[in-house]
Amino acid sequence: MNNILKVGLAQISPVWLDKEATIKKIEATIVAAAEQNTELLVFGEALLPGYPFWLAHTNGASWDLKVNKEIHAHYVRNSIQIEAGELNSICALAKTYKMAIYLGIMERAKDRGGHSIYCSLVYINEKGEIKSVHRKLQPTYDERLTWAPGDGNGLQVHPLKEFTVGGLNCWENWMPLPRAALYGLGENLHIAVWPGSEHNTKDITRFIARESRSFVISVSSLMKKEDFPSNTPHLNKILENAPDVLANGGSCIAGPDGEWVVAPILHKEGVICQKIDFNRVYEERQNFDSVGHYSRPDVTNLQVNRERQSTVRFKD
Repeated sequence: MNNILKVGLAQISPVWLDKEATIKKIEATIVAAAEQNTELLVFGEALLPGYPFWLAHTNGASWDLKVNKEIHAHYVRNSIQIEAGELNSICALAKTYKMAIYLGIMERAKDRGGHSIYCSLVYINEKGEIKSVHRKLQPTYDERLTWAPGDGNGLQVHPLKEFTVGGLNCWENWMPLPRAALYGLGENLHIAVWPGSEHNTKDITRFIARESRSFVISVSSLMKKEDFPSNTPHLNKILENAPDVLANGGSCIAGPDGEWVVAPILHKEGVICQKIDFNRVYEERQNFDSVGHYSRPDVTNLQVNRERQSTVRFKD
């Protein structure tokens, strides 16, 4: 039945700032999800290779501090360059298992010189093809010390059975206009990815679902103090102030009525699977559709620039 989709929430911890090891863990998670007949698998924000937790614990805003420079360099080295084929093995598994995947990565973007990194949400379809790479529009607070701001190119939606799926990174889910752009493209299954913790997911997940009359899947990662690898630069400095739990999960699903389909799950690693029924979207759009019968485009409308931004344009 095309109206039923089995989704999987991959609530896992990265092998922090270790690109190769984290890819292997992602691959194992895809295989485990396939054993449960998962059709759409979602991983958390910046999972590959991990969230910059050090910034809050190493005086990250201090100018010209060697500690932060060296950890940043380690972070960039372990970020992903898509053009170099570093997601090929993940794409191959998606194709093998006919599974669509949303994956949060740190992208070392070749079209921006290859030295800055972007918090990107990658959509891989069930044929193993990368169909969109959404670079986070606005890094949040201390993230701006290590992440570059993205552009609108990745504000895209994709067909998946009867659903139309799109996604945003972390706090850009709070931004009304990017949400409206996805709604206008016909989104009815919204993906919200987070670095971790229920305080991020418990309110906005249900709010977006109720606002959009869509299913909303929020996926967070996990991170504990003991998850920092021993080869992390300046590990002692990071651990000196780090709490025991840095990300407790909170992955969840809300239905188009804003009620929980899966309430936030804490401290549990693994794939959380659930079937969702597209018919629920039509039921809830009966009385409210923010870009359809309950919109007034003659009064307010939105313009979106989806051009991929680049510093240099060459004419050969």
